[in-house]
Amino acid sequence: MCSIKLIVGLANPGITYSKTRHNSGAWYVNLLAKHYHKQLRKKNKFFSYTTRINFAGKDVRLLVPTTFMNLSGIAVLEIANFYRIKPEEILVAHDDLNLPVGSARIKFGGSNGGHNGLKDIQKRLDNNPNFYRLRIGIGHPGNKNKVVDFVLSKPMAGEQIMIDQSIEESLLCSKILMKDGLKIAVERLHNFKAKMKILT
Repeated sequence: MCSIKLIVGLANPGITYSKTRHNSGAWYVNLLAKHYHKQLRKKNKFFSYTTRINFAGKDVRLLVPTTFMNLSGIAVLEIANFYRIKPEEILVAHDDLNLPVGSARIKFGGSNGGHNGLKDIQKRLDNNPNFYRLRIGIGHPGNKNKVVDFVLSKPMAGEQIMIDQSIEESLLCSKILMKDGLKIAVERLHNFKAKMKILT
């Protein structure tokens, strides 16, 4: 059983980036808010859009920073300090180049994998890596020189369907994480495979 009090969805701000791969973390948080009939509202003092939900019987705050990705830690630190939320009570949802499209993983601590949003959060939490991560697979362009353009572009239609499926499953597994603990949530999400739909 995990005591998560803050769920963060990483993104770049503005309509230009809202549908790009790098905003997958925000897609997850937005879906979570929608599922509980809540609306994320802008809170300037937290540099974010935020709301509260009752998630798996717990009072949980949702947050999407209004800063650019490489400054995500500002919002996380502000709200964590204000509500006295510890790093180990935080779950950060983010896109992951190292996972194929349609897959997702949950883990606790470890490397930031070169993700600029995770880097900044860890740095501002006194270099503490011990928070939960929900890794949403977006695939890799196959060439490191194409990574920036890749993450800042929209997925193809078929890819978007598979990413959406993995986010739906991640929502269910997040609830399992809260109720039954990390091991069971990890096992279920590890075995999930999104299905490509033929578009007509």
